This record gives sequence, structure tokens and C-alpha cells, in this order.
Amino acid sequence: MRLPIQMDLSRMDFAAPSVYILTGKDESLNLKYLAGYPEKITGQVNQLISENRLGNFLLKKYPSAHDIVTEKGLYDFAVEIKNEFLRKSQPLSKATYDGRINVILNALGTHTYVSRVQGAKLKAKNEIRIASLFRHVPLEFLKMIVVHELAHFKEKEHNKAFYQLCEYMEPAYHQLEFDLRIYLTHLDLAGPLYRINKRMQ
Repeated sequence: MRLPIQMDLSRMDFAAPSVYILTGKDESLNLKYLAGYPEKITGQVNQLISENRLGNFLLKKYPSAHDIVTEKGLYDFAVEIKNEFLRKSQPLSKATYDGRINVILNALGTHTYVSRVQGAKLKAKNEIRIASLFRHVPLEFLKMIVVHELAHFKEKEHNKAFYQLCEYMEPAYHQLEFDLRIYLTHLDLAGPLYRINKRMQ
């Protein structure tokens, strides 16, 4: 069960120029990433879309993108979280950005448990792969995704114990997941919101 999601538009300051441009078709109906959320919440998202304020809403909460763009950086970031909350679980062997992950199919990242034969021994490795578009998102979104994949080290299914573990590692997990889904909606309608630093690609 999802925790209550906060989205109070009355507290938002939209004085800054809008960064959200609608196309000619009715984009307010394009909420595939928010399926299952209450109509009261999706109605507020539709309002932001119809008033060209969705980008401003996101930038108000998350002004900039993180700088963890290399795979070494991603690995170090994931290991730091794992060592804080899952120290006794099996080690993380690899963390990588993967351009083959299709976010439209509702996959933000993947966790794989790989068994390889080395001599007479069977050696297991835990690997996580994050969709490449998350190289250029706020740090909070990246942490939420990494936490999700790390939680699979202990809980393979998306059950109550899994989400309790996610919240243990990131108390704002459900709010961040919702906000990330808003960003994916913006990405579909208007493209990237955060500037890509080409020197860091």
C-alpha cells in the first residue's frame, strides 16, 4: 500500500517562466507512469500539464541534477548505501548505467544474481543496472532507484517486506517514486528537464 503522496499546488510559486511546452495534442491524458494513483492526485498533475507548469513544479523541488555520471561513481555510490544499510548481505560486484533498459516498460533498473563457475567453485555475483537516462536526474531520484535495486539483495519480490526495506534505506521512498514518475511524464511530453554536462558524459 502506498503512503499518502503530498502535492500541494497552493504552496507553489510559479512566478518563474515556464519550462514546459505542450504539443498540439491533448497531453494531459498521458499519465501512464501514474496509473494506480488516486484521481485527486492525478488531477493535480493534469492541472500542471494544462497550465504549462509541470517543469516549474519539478525544478522547485529538485533544482539540479547529480554529477554521478561514470560507472565507477555509480558503483561507489551504491556501495556506500549498501554498506550503511545492508552490510551483512552479499557484496555488490557491479553497478552500471544501461541504455538497453526500457523505462516505458516500467523498468527503472534491474538487479541480477549471476552464478559463474570458477574452477571447482560456483561463485555468485550481485549486479545492478540503472537506465541510462538517470545519469542526468536529481540525486534523490538516483538514490531511490539504487535503493530499490539493493533491496532485491534481500527481498526478491515486490512484497510488504521489500517496501519496508526500501523505506528503511530511504524514508521518503514513496514520495520520491511518485515525483520520479512525474518527471518521466515530463520527459515524455517535453524532453529532458536538466542540462547535460557534456564534459562528464
